[in-house]
Amino acid sequence: MACHQRSISLPSSSRHHSEVEEELHSLEACISSSSMTIETTSNGLRSLGDIYSSVEDIMCMPSNQIFSSQQRKLLEGEMECSLDLLDLCNAMHELFSELKAIIQDMQVALRKGDDAVVQAKIQSYIRLVKKANKHFKKTVKKVTSDKENCRMVKLFSEAREITTSLLESSMTLLSKQIATSKMSLIAKAFQKKNSIVCKEEQLQVLECSIGDLEAVAGLLFRRLVQNRVTLLNILSS
Repeated sequence: MACHQRSISLPSSSRHHSEVEEELHSLEACISSSSMTIETTSNGLRSLGDIYSSVEDIMCMPSNQIFSSQQRKLLEGEMECSLDLLDLCNAMHELFSELKAIIQDMQVALRKGDDAVVQAKIQSYIRLVKKANKHFKKTVKKVTSDKENCRMVKLFSEAREITTSLLESSMTLLSKQIATSKMSLIAKAFQKKNSIVCKEEQLQVLECSIGDLEAVAGLLFRRLVQNRVTLLNILSS
């Protein structure tokens, strides 16, 4: 029997699927909004962590642990996709950590009035984001895949696509943050003391935002690991 047919016999399972699908559609609509910010992106990734927990609950339902040979093959394909997504989340977690360290160094340089270091750190930030974007786009191509008819696989596929979209949005937004302020940082930071204070406050806000993204990426990584372990146990039983 197909996945959606099996869930009909257990209404609670069907409702659980529907609730998760609604949450995913809500996040998808958020991504397409022109008012995306680092904060909303971070909140979206945090919501995804909860969604992945719900997906694990769905996987553990007895009604969702009986598969046809075709469904099993599709879910085995998910095992490969999950590795790509894990690699992406891990890479993004490391990237956020590096960017946060650069912002911290920049704040120290500002307080010392070291113009050369500030400029060097800005360039390091820009290079790191550009390098990450190139790696990110290659990884995303491997991660995304067509949605299948099986409801379980569809949940995995939609969650994966939204995860990569939100991570990509975070990179775009972080790139814009430094791009829009780099000239003022270089030109004005050393003219007046209050300007330096202002720039430090801006960098502190950016540091907190990146730190939040770092924490959420770590949470997602752990949730994805747990999902993968659960799926592996189900397929091995």
